[in-house]
Amino acid sequence: MAKDFQIAATIALCLVAAHPASGAVTFTVPSKVGTGGYAYAPLDPAPIGISFEFFAFPSYFTNVTATQQCLANWKALTGVWPPIRIGGTTQDRAQYDSKTSAYVVYSVADAKDAPSVLTFGSKFMTLAGTYEGSVVVGLNRGKNDNENTIAAAKVAVSEVKNLLAIELGNEPEYWVKDGQPIASGVNWTPTTDAESQNNWNIRVGSAVGKTNIIQAGNWNEAPPKWGAAQLIATENATVKPYVRHYAHHNYPGGSIQSLMTHSAISNNIHTFDADIAAARAIGKQYVFGETNSVSGGGAAAVSPTFGAGLWTMDYALRAIYSNMSRTYFHHGTVGNCQYCFWGRYGMGAPYYGAYAAVALMAGASHLTALDSGSTNYAAYATFDSRGLPLRVILYNSDYFAGSGTRTTQSFALAGLTSSTVRAKRLTAASATSRVDQGSPPSFGGQQFDNGSCAISGTETFETTPVSGGQATFSVKATEALLVYLQ
Repeated sequence: MAKDFQIAATIALCLVAAHPASGAVTFTVPSKVGTGGYAYAPLDPAPIGISFEFFAFPSYFTNVTATQQCLANWKALTGVWPPIRIGGTTQDRAQYDSKTSAYVVYSVADAKDAPSVLTFGSKFMTLAGTYEGSVVVGLNRGKNDNENTIAAAKVAVSEVKNLLAIELGNEPEYWVKDGQPIASGVNWTPTTDAESQNNWNIRVGSAVGKTNIIQAGNWNEAPPKWGAAQLIATENATVKPYVRHYAHHNYPGGSIQSLMTHSAISNNIHTFDADIAAARAIGKQYVFGETNSVSGGGAAAVSPTFGAGLWTMDYALRAIYSNMSRTYFHHGTVGNCQYCFWGRYGMGAPYYGAYAAVALMAGASHLTALDSGSTNYAAYATFDSRGLPLRVILYNSDYFAGSGTRTTQSFALAGLTSSTVRAKRLTAASATSRVDQGSPPSFGGQQFDNGSCAISGTETFETTPVSGGQATFSVKATEALLVYLQ
């Protein structure tokens, strides 16, 4: 499972006989990047990452055994540690305390609560500095204590060796409601926030002596009112060099079915087209700095399910296809997080979808979507450093809740050059399947162990012949198939 060439059991691709949904959906795999009239997105070496809620980050790294292994599983595929972001609502409740020897200091009535007030010390940044992948650190702007934030930023720069960016404030559009001092007594609008962001970006960037250091934006309300395009329009030549990239947050919500439907995912991502274009026009990247299925830690009836796992896969790929450089899936309070990929004792089904997406993109240089985004059926292709097709993933987002007939959709891939191809299937009993209810998914016949995230089971590849440059695959409703072309 960790390597494309790993020796594994191989079985013949079985065309499921149960009631085909329709005729075959045919996609032609381009022979090389830049051909076939498709749009191609360049790939970051590790496009899928994790966002850790600020106060919970030390716990994830010191008290949750699965954290290191779950991240290592992705590194085993890509050769690169996935990026992480440390931030969230509690970053604007947190102030730096140079005297404390603790990671974080706070008090809550219930362990499932997030603190309303907290402090953190330099040890927090030292812990972040132990991570081998890139790190974005979110700091406080809401409290309007620029000196305290600059002191924290200086520690971040000195202690976090793989520091990619500093984020100044989380979801500022909510600061009036949250009673944040910076929004008190002023007409807090996107214009006011933009003035504040530009001022803070210059002050913090100059204080730490670094340009290309700020992750700007970080709103949750949809653009264009709160968005990169409106912020960029206010930036002058002084502030622009300090900005490394622009970020937005996104929690689509809805039912399992509406969440995982491919056309709905595509439409949701289009919300950010203008912002992505504005960032790219000035040579900057655009990322989902914090995202997941349903806000507020997730919805119990939606977020832990296999359907949400398929959404995770398709959503990340559609975002990257739309030229978002990275997507950071948020992890909140340990033990009170429905959308989390892992916790102290159990795995979440969404981790499987993220893993499949990472497997598609591992070692690839470009990605394209072979479908229009207007139906329930998706296909994405990746390409190696030579520009040659590497893998294709096929996704059937028809909804299957576990009862009645599970339909099957045929996918035909044309433009293939080998005599056979191998594939791994991402599947579960239904869209509502949950690991914590005894119904875990599998990817290529393997699973991730609760509590440790270790891979178990025998890796299984399916094989199918290629005839006349074409092969046909059967993908059941609520299922995906990763096809290896090399």
